[in-house]
Amino acid sequence: MKNVKLISLGLAMLICFVTKAQEKTITGIVSDASAPLPGVTIVNKNSKANASTNFDGKYTIQAQKGDQLVFSYIGYKPQTKKVGEQNIINVKLVADQMSLSEVVVVGYGSNVDYESDNAFYEKKKASTAASVQKLEGRVAGLTISSNTNAIANAPQSIVIRGTNSISSKNEPLYIIDGVPVKSNALAKINPNDIQDVKVLKDSAATSLYGARAANGVVIINSKNEIYKNLSEKEINKRLQQLHPYQPEPINDEDYESFVENAFESPKTAPLSTFSIDVDNASYTNVRRMINNGQKVPKDAVRVEEMVNFFKYNYAQPNDQNPFAIQNELSHSPWNTDTKILKIGLQGKNIPTLDLPASNLVFLIDVSGSMSAANKLPLLKQSMKILVNELRAKDKVSIVVYAGAAGLVLPPTSGDEKETINTALEKLNAGGSTAGGEGITLAYKIAAENFIKGGNNRVILATDGDFNVGSSSNADMENLIEEKRKSGVFLTCLGYGMGNYKDSKMEILANKGNGNYAYIDTIQEANRFLGKEFKGSMFAIAKDVKIQIEFNPNQVKAYRLIGYENRKLRPEDFKNDAIDAGELGSNHSVTALYEIIPAGSKSKFYTEADELKYTTTTPTENKYTNELATIKFRYKKPDGDQSIEMVQTIENKSILLQNTSDDFKFSNAVAWFGLKLRDSKLIANSSSKDIIALAKQGLTNDSEGYKAEFIRLVEAAN
Repeated sequence: MKNVKLISLGLAMLICFVTKAQEKTITGIVSDASAPLPGVTIVNKNSKANASTNFDGKYTIQAQKGDQLVFSYIGYKPQTKKVGEQNIINVKLVADQMSLSEVVVVGYGSNVDYESDNAFYEKKKASTAASVQKLEGRVAGLTISSNTNAIANAPQSIVIRGTNSISSKNEPLYIIDGVPVKSNALAKINPNDIQDVKVLKDSAATSLYGARAANGVVIINSKNEIYKNLSEKEINKRLQQLHPYQPEPINDEDYESFVENAFESPKTAPLSTFSIDVDNASYTNVRRMINNGQKVPKDAVRVEEMVNFFKYNYAQPNDQNPFAIQNELSHSPWNTDTKILKIGLQGKNIPTLDLPASNLVFLIDVSGSMSAANKLPLLKQSMKILVNELRAKDKVSIVVYAGAAGLVLPPTSGDEKETINTALEKLNAGGSTAGGEGITLAYKIAAENFIKGGNNRVILATDGDFNVGSSSNADMENLIEEKRKSGVFLTCLGYGMGNYKDSKMEILANKGNGNYAYIDTIQEANRFLGKEFKGSMFAIAKDVKIQIEFNPNQVKAYRLIGYENRKLRPEDFKNDAIDAGELGSNHSVTALYEIIPAGSKSKFYTEADELKYTTTTPTENKYTNELATIKFRYKKPDGDQSIEMVQTIENKSILLQNTSDDFKFSNAVAWFGLKLRDSKLIANSSSKDIIALAKQGLTNDSEGYKAEFIRLVEAAN
């Protein structure tokens, strides 16, 4: 009997060994028709193993011969590949026509019922014309039917049901009072003029209207047949005459107003103090607006965040401090009578193997406002990119909030990627937005799993549209300041448009020992959560403050460009209770000062009268070669006491054409930001000159972001 058991055990071990020996590593690249796709999910249907593509579209997964690998990505048809003898499987995904939504347009509002994977129902008060306009250009292949299951006792309604496609070839045939028209007529017609609407599909459509009705027919009959016997051209003309108004698009985005920094005298304001800011949400948000052909609100433009979006060629620190400092002084490109001082900080690059363990809590908004394709669906793909970077020693929890908050994934090891991704995929949008309750629960989970000496962080992903419980900007500020004391950091990820609340996101990041990014595309998610994972998620210094004292013998007046919501009082510099920005691994920070040299005149600055009771005469014959003294204070990520660094800035200016490429490009970005803000402190706002300066500094651009910036300036002109 004993021998039988031994033989059985031996056979079992042999089978396991043979099976393991047959397993091999499959690699490849997943792309669409034009470029690699990041965040694609690959599942081995046989072993249940899973993986996802990185930002270059590359993946690695274990499989055996005969296994089936399923490749899936939102907006594309899934593909299944059978593993054969090959070890490399490249896949090209094809765009899919996916069910999008049913929208009931009535005289007083719209009712959105998502039938795909969102399970979301929401009512919004908006004019009929605005609702139709919101759909125009976004939903292709529309069909229309009469109201059958919409709001009870509602007035005459238009029900619009559609599928979304990369191609516009699936658009149905539209007929108004017997005349075929183009889809733009749908955006012009007033629903109050409509008597009834019919839909023909499949053979019923093609039997009457032929091949052009292959995607269905929308038949609209107007009251009193006001468009009957008119040609398509005449109908369009009549629609324009009857309804010449163009309702404003629905836009409930919110930005905090601020006033641009003015010039100050070093005699009356000798110290300039501010917190660093590594956020770059403003740049990606501005990029989204320009790419969409929208006008950029001036308060959406934070110049420092635009400048700090880009990488600069700053030297790594060579001492025990977590960052190195460099400066450069030259003539201003936009004002002939001023100079620009550029101050650069470069964070130390910590090797990935040396990074501490992470305790991450994903705090995800699943309220009704998150149902759009550029919100929760994009959010899920973004988080998968972050999950792909995690290690076995890292932990992830997932908290969601809508009308209430809840824990949907307890702390899970970073190597259990399938479990984490499955939890993400199950998320659906619906309900109101109790953001304060979600924040409270997320910080509670983070505190319960706190890793001493580790990276403890809440990652909030939302459109910022909080509307239940504590939801005002002041409420959010008080809440996050209290939670900051726990030692848990905060990363805010913003999604979507139309109702985006930038003001709340900015407050949360500024007051919560955090950083803030706006994710407009999957490519931006790859940049922030993939390529710059270390800098985005791992702080090497916190509460970093800068204080600069200008020499009045050399400087008549100065102003800090940007950082308006990061300015501090001079006495805050040494006060360790005052919060400031964090610096991540290998992150850089750039600050620009515009200076009016002593003895010169500028139309942008008028000197104040001499004071009667206070002497403001500068020290004579001292520090003649010094422009300024700059001080830095920072704390270690787990520290409570700040450390000070001091550096003297020499009064040595060079010609603009002789400055570094970093100086030229950062000034071009700041210049464009000032132009977008309609700054009254720049004499020259020529886009041509901005582009010329940016092209002179166009180096260190392997990812193409700087070249993209130049295209944005051209597009915004």
